[in-house]
Amino acid sequence: MEFGWQESPAVLRDAIPVNATVPAVPAADVPAVLALYPGCRTAKVKVAEAGQTAEDDVARVAAVRAALGPEGRIRLDANGRWSVDEAERAVHRLERFDLEYLEQPCASVDELVELSRRIRYLDVPVALDEAVRKAGDPLEAVRAGAGGVVILKAAPLGGIRAALALADQIALPAVVSSALETSVGLSMGAALAAALPELAYDCGLGTGSLLAADVTADPLLPVDGRIPVRRVEPDAELLARWAASPSAPAGGGTASRAAPRSSKEAPAWALRTVHAHVRGADVRTTRAPIRGRSTRAGP
Repeated sequence: MEFGWQESPAVLRDAIPVNATVPAVPAADVPAVLALYPGCRTAKVKVAEAGQTAEDDVARVAAVRAALGPEGRIRLDANGRWSVDEAERAVHRLERFDLEYLEQPCASVDELVELSRRIRYLDVPVALDEAVRKAGDPLEAVRAGAGGVVILKAAPLGGIRAALALADQIALPAVVSSALETSVGLSMGAALAAALPELAYDCGLGTGSLLAADVTADPLLPVDGRIPVRRVEPDAELLARWAASPSAPAGGGTASRAAPRSSKEAPAWALRTVHAHVRGADVRTTRAPIRGRSTRAGP
């Protein structure tokens, strides 16, 4: 509601550097994924995917490092799927790829505190996402010393001003991120990132590149590794085209299909279903698993 009807806070920057997001794809498909993010110097790599192995994670991260070169930055996101022991073993396997941080490696605050203690000597900080965003007390994990970076997502945290106030209380370096949102949601994240006093990390706001379609004729896509800070006007025709049936269950059901923007942009995917909310419109657009494998790219 805030972003739809109120002016955004004053901005301190007019463009936001963004990271590429690499779903849990086979290593051979990494170059095609990174090609969707022109100019991005940072990649967030999904790991700990159900049904995959530690070797799959190593191969994927190695492929990202090879593609980005020694100057690129790599961060990992496990979405809380590791135990403490699994996370410790994983970081020992993967730290040779020069990791920027580990995002939500474990689920609970106690696990994150223990993991942070065990790997402190490696200088690979833990970034807090679900431990803040889904917590009854978003400051609990911070007070406990569970991490050294915080992930901020504007909509789940109650809007731009609420997220700014939380960031001020947390007093840790912040990364503004999103789920698989259309450009309307991404523009809200960009406004938050633009208003933060400091922005030490590239932000997870380039995920429009993973969508086969959007609800605006002028989507927010990375150019030279950045997206502009601007309002996005939804297109009535596109909203109608991608609207889900009112009877379709949330996160499932029948969805419309369409071709990707171009085969050059998305050589590895065919359109399946993606879920995004745009002020009451339920837009479903995501890409099919590559070679039958999961391509988790969500929050």
